[in-house]
This record gives sequence, structure tokens and C-alpha cells, in this order.
Amino acid sequence: MKITAQDIKTVASLSRLKIRAEEEAEVTSQLDKFLAYVENLQTIDTTNIEPTTYALPMQNVFRADEVKPSLERDLALSNAPLKEDGYFKVPKVLEG
Repeated sequence: MKITAQDIKTVASLSRLKIRAEEEAEVTSQLDKFLAYVENLQTIDTTNIEPTTYALPMQNVFRADEVKPSLERDLALSNAPLKEDGYFKVPKVLEG
């Protein structure tokens, strides 16, 4: 697949990258080599290979959900930089 200068400009615009004119030839060459490599990978026969998300078997490692006593309010608030009426106080983030 041959990459054109216009392709580089389009990709740069879509990805919000600024590519200087003197870098354009190098970037074009690099992207062309990358796509040639990907094209080469597409020739590999994968008909008997099962699709996988992970290379190794995965299993959930969630702990059992057990009811436990919670942290005392005063202890939880002890290191809070701002607190008010027994709650954490945070700056307002919505403008209105």
C-alpha cells in the first residue's frame, strides 16, 4: 500500500498532530513500512487458531462479598483537608 502526502495530512488532521513539511517524507516512509508489515501479517494462515483476548487463561479474582463493620466516621475524616457536618467537603465543580 502506497501512502501519499495527502494521506499523511489527513491522518495528522484527524489525530490533531502537526507534521512539519520537512518531516512529511520521513513520516510517509515510516507509515508505508508499517502498513507493508501489517499486510505481510495478513498472509499468515489463522484458520485453525482460536481467537483470544488474552494469551494466558484469565479468571476473576474477586473476594467473597462479606458484611464487615465500616470505618468510624471520625477516623475516616481525620486526615480530610476540608470537612463539614461529618462529611468530606470538596470544591464545587459545576458552574451554574
